[in-house]
Amino acid sequence: MLFARPRRRRMSFAGSGALALAAALTLSASPAAHADRHDSTRPSVSASSLPGVIQGVGHAIHPEGFTWDPTRNAFLIGSLRHGTISVVGADGVPRTLVDDPSMVATGGIRVDPVRNRLLATYGDVYAGPDSLLSTGSRPETRGRYVGLAIFNLTTGALEKRVDLGQSPGLHLANDLALDPRGNAYVTDSFTGKIFKVTPSGTASTFLYDEKLDAGYDANGMPNVGVNGIVHARGGFLITVRYDTGQLFRIPLHRPEAVREITLSEPLLGADGMALAADGTLYAATNTIRSNGVEALFKLRSHDGWRSARVVSKEASPEAAPTTVALTPSGDYVLSSNVDVLFGSGGRETRDGFVIRRY
Repeated sequence: MLFARPRRRRMSFAGSGALALAAALTLSASPAAHADRHDSTRPSVSASSLPGVIQGVGHAIHPEGFTWDPTRNAFLIGSLRHGTISVVGADGVPRTLVDDPSMVATGGIRVDPVRNRLLATYGDVYAGPDSLLSTGSRPETRGRYVGLAIFNLTTGALEKRVDLGQSPGLHLANDLALDPRGNAYVTDSFTGKIFKVTPSGTASTFLYDEKLDAGYDANGMPNVGVNGIVHARGGFLITVRYDTGQLFRIPLHRPEAVREITLSEPLLGADGMALAADGTLYAATNTIRSNGVEALFKLRSHDGWRSARVVSKEASPEAAPTTVALTPSGDYVLSSNVDVLFGSGGRETRDGFVIRRY
């Protein structure tokens, strides 16, 4: 998840609530603006019949995170604008599965079919003190109300909400990965931390390392650092820093042994990632707050991810691709004009989104 720089205003920190937040957008809580509600539990079309390009519809949904749901043969998408999670099939129509006002904005999404769970990061983020467009977003909670929500995958009912904003400072619960035991690992892009949430909902700091922390800019705004994250067979995580394009390998049994992965070229602007069964790592990159490119990178490693090389780099026809989902009928990238949303401080939106096969 990426955030635009808020416009500066003469205001004390106490008066602004979170003026230092290098944040994003305001979020509409109007149910009328949500995706169309249908029967979300019915199966979609066969995955093998998915088209190469799905033109999504819906008013100002702006999904940033999405994933493949094998129980429905369909995609699940979030919403930076409404905080919903919706089912999307070949027709591109979002069918609302989760509509919980307390989510405010949904970021990374993962399904856990074994435990019939749907997990999503959430938070209260904004693009500047002038952007007070939503009753669901409040100055006193921006950058502090963040966490991981766990839902029933079948019904969309909330099972648990885990607060990840209890420590001092500003936070951005961004992406997440799951290990085989059902533990979730959540990146905090503003602090350089990775949180661990057990299947029972117990949260702890799994790792903090200065190498993952992007710090603050000259205006006192937090930079977006650690972002996309995946679990790899062999018992380690791979995560990326958006601002520098560095990849890191983190052993699950010894996270303090985190090390940078030597790359053939940095992945500047790397956002969401996915790791395929054949060992290919996919990374969507964008230029919302980076000097990178709008593209999908594919990487391979021959030494257990001590090093890796870029094997392909394909430009995105759409602006601001944010993440990748691997399906039985191909590898898809999501774009939803979040650059417009972030660049306008939440005041300008676009309808629809694009899910494209690569």
